[in-house]
Amino acid sequence: MNDENKQEIKDDVIEMLKTIFDPEIPVNIYELGLIYDIEVSDTFDIDIKMTLTAPGCPVAQTFPGEIEEKIATICTVNEVKVEIVWEPTWTKDMMGEAAKLQLGMF
Repeated sequence: MNDENKQEIKDDVIEMLKTIFDPEIPVNIYELGLIYDIEVSDTFDIDIKMTLTAPGCPVAQTFPGEIEEKIATICTVNEVKVEIVWEPTWTKDMMGEAAKLQLGMF
C-alpha cells in the first residue's frame, strides 16, 4: 500500500472519529484534541493513541472499545487498536477552532 492509500484510510478514520462524541462535552473527540496519533499499517491495521479529558473519566474503560468498533466498520480497515495515553496531559489548548467556537471559548 502506498502513502496515498494510507492517507485516504487515515482521512476515513478521522471522518469516523468526528462522529464520536465525548459523553460529557457536546463536541466530537477529534475536534476536542483527544486523538494524539493515528497510524495506518501496510496491512490496513489502525493504531490510535488518544487521551481523555480527565483520568477519572467514567468512560475510560468502555470508550476505547466503542471507538474500535466504529472504526472497524470502515470497509478497508482490518484490525483496530485504541490505546489511552496520559502524556501529554490534555488541555483546552488542544481543541480545534471548531470545538472552541462550539463551546464559546473565543
